[in-house]
Amino acid sequence: MPRDIQHKTRRYTVDNLTCGSCVSRAEAALSAVPGVLSAEVNLATRRADIVTDETFDATALDVAMRAAGYPVQATGGRALRVSVGNMTCGGCASRAETALMALPEVLEAQVNLALKRADLRLADGADVARIEAAMEAAGYPVAPLDAPEATPAPDTPEDETGPLRRAFLWAAALTLPVFVLEMGGHLIPAFHHWQMQTFGTFPLRLLQFVLTTIVLFGPGRVFFRLGVPALLKGAPEMNSLVVLGAGAAWIWSSVVTFAPQVIPDTGRFVYFEAAAVIVTLILLGRWLEGRARGQAGAAIRGLMALRPDTALRVEQGQETEVPLSDLRRGDLVRLKPGGRVAVDGEVIEGETWIDEAMLTGEPVPVAKRAGDSVTAGTVNGTGTLLYRATAVGADTVLARIVAMVEDAQATRLPVQSLINRVTAIFVPVVLVIALLAAGGWLIWGPEPAKALVIGVSVLIIACPCAMGLATPVSILAGTGRAAELGVLFRKGDALQELSRVTLVAFDKTGTLTEGRPAVTAIAPTSDSDEATLLSLAAGAEAASEHPLARAILAEARARGLSPLRVDSFEAVTGAGVKAIVEGETLRVGSRSFLEAQGVAVPPTAPGPATEVHVARGALYLGHLALSDPLKPEAARAITALKARGVTVALLSGDAEGPVQAVARELGIDEVHARLSPADKREQVAAWRKQGLKVAFVGDGLNDAAVLAEADVGIALGTGTDVAIEAGDVVLVSGAPTGVATAMEVSRRTLRNIAQNLVWAFGYNVALIPVAAGLLALAGGPFLNPMLAAGAMAASSVLVVLNALRLRRMEAA
Repeated sequence: MPRDIQHKTRRYTVDNLTCGSCVSRAEAALSAVPGVLSAEVNLATRRADIVTDETFDATALDVAMRAAGYPVQATGGRALRVSVGNMTCGGCASRAETALMALPEVLEAQVNLALKRADLRLADGADVARIEAAMEAAGYPVAPLDAPEATPAPDTPEDETGPLRRAFLWAAALTLPVFVLEMGGHLIPAFHHWQMQTFGTFPLRLLQFVLTTIVLFGPGRVFFRLGVPALLKGAPEMNSLVVLGAGAAWIWSSVVTFAPQVIPDTGRFVYFEAAAVIVTLILLGRWLEGRARGQAGAAIRGLMALRPDTALRVEQGQETEVPLSDLRRGDLVRLKPGGRVAVDGEVIEGETWIDEAMLTGEPVPVAKRAGDSVTAGTVNGTGTLLYRATAVGADTVLARIVAMVEDAQATRLPVQSLINRVTAIFVPVVLVIALLAAGGWLIWGPEPAKALVIGVSVLIIACPCAMGLATPVSILAGTGRAAELGVLFRKGDALQELSRVTLVAFDKTGTLTEGRPAVTAIAPTSDSDEATLLSLAAGAEAASEHPLARAILAEARARGLSPLRVDSFEAVTGAGVKAIVEGETLRVGSRSFLEAQGVAVPPTAPGPATEVHVARGALYLGHLALSDPLKPEAARAITALKARGVTVALLSGDAEGPVQAVARELGIDEVHARLSPADKREQVAAWRKQGLKVAFVGDGLNDAAVLAEADVGIALGTGTDVAIEAGDVVLVSGAPTGVATAMEVSRRTLRNIAQNLVWAFGYNVALIPVAAGLLALAGGPFLNPMLAAGAMAASSVLVVLNALRLRRMEAA
């Protein structure tokens, strides 16, 4: 495969372009990104075309453009997620990503070492078979991964631990005699004399040769299978270091055993035990690392386990058990007592109680009857239901949650790009250090025979594995635990940005309040009456999803009134609705909405209730007063955020009275009422210009724009699909306390990443000089290659174990 990467043209959409100067600034910001050779921004289409070389990093581009105030998103092509084989260290991940980016079909590639997979964006018409063939030749075979509802890919941590465990046990059983024969003689002189008198030197070395050879080319053949081709391609990686280190010890010892005359007397020592122990300890480290990675990814498997394998489909009165993949939207499904809901649906008949703790975190079961919705993965109580499937496969809430968690775990923080560049050159640098140290010691050292020990120790002690795992394994554990706590990170940079947030702004209705307001008063004018006013308002709001609309409809039904039939309906986001009744325009909404439409609205006494005003044509008919109770967790959420030193603000489109009432009760000092969606967005933009890092929390259709404007948009999982899609973070249960939990997850995950990086880099900085013999030059001991192998294996395991501490996080 050619190693020269051709220049590529990439297209992005660019946000926040409003004038020609914006275009100039966006082009300048794009051109300043490393790897971008040229950039052209089009104001009319809001698009940018850039030409890049092999050093281009999509993550760096995303970070730079967000910082510049012009966020970008790749367009064109299609997304593909693939598993990546043969990745054992950070250098492997970097080379696999480089090999993918070298393919003309691949526009973007992000490889994740912890998950052993890659997220690709392919050019239109890309041939996946060609990508697979090219990556097979590169030594990192890829295979497309199925959708979330399918079976997990075979290359998962739980599957790889079995072979690694068996390989380690075989290696340990074969290595133990070699270790005892060689090191036992060093530690116990009497044992050494007994060996010499009973067996002699050559038979003992011959036995060690046989056992070590079996270890290297049996359980340890994985290192040669991956490391030797990498060496031949001129792209050495971690397996290559093991091959060189263990292989050099084995070759030297074999020559001493079978042709000692070619070695000076001072160098006739064997290191079979070092070669065998190196392989055994590294196999142990990889087995433990695989087990730990499997625990870190337990969140995905736990979510997948909630889905039953089959469902009872009802056709013409007959129940048939069918695989989940056979269900289609509109199918009738029977849910029996104690069973799990197979797919999302709407209850047709029956009553029961369903445990929705997996979705909301609430331990109290929820009553379900005809007309109610049920969610895949939730658990039925003692009743029986018949429900109609409304979402199947990847469209179910459970599958979407799994997809969000997978996307979050696959994310790459900006620091990972730097780490990948370091690990890409790390192994070649280690090879040079090993050659220089061994050569220097051979020529000038007081004990030239120790040159082999030094060279092998340097090769083995170096560990890019820990560097490569430092970030992704922490993200894997942190986002997995967050999902268990009901917090889903939809976008990768939110995990980093949330830890820097200094101000959290909340929407009111449905976010801090229940979002289930009730009509508390009806005030018609002399031109109307309560029944007419309520019927008109209910008719106009019948097609709306807004909580206030639902409350008005519920009140009309409770009074036995039928909503007045309207001929057309138009929602004005964040303001109200317009409808046509008997040829006249009916307007229902806020005071400012009606006044903007030319309706004279008389003044009313300020109070905590929300007012919905009604007008027919230009005639004002009166208003309805609605109140919305606070969520039980609202006060605790605000207190938790303030305890973290975060400023809390309230942005609402509601009237001053109810907004101020909520703010007073919760202790929120900064309050902005009567805001349109555009006003909310402008307020968030103003805060950001002041240097504040802003998170906005909302749940409604009218919150989508401001969620996108904020540094971090936090959407409630109980809100509208539009809000959820616009959010960077989703709180599944809808409880506002999830905001503090999300911030705690972000803070602790980033701290964990920092700890891992300090350890991974510090370990290499400290021990490579020791392995190179600097301590021995000062009169200290040499670093035994076996100890080097143990330290190298332990470094990766410690990184993973440190990340696993994140699984003990609790909700704020």
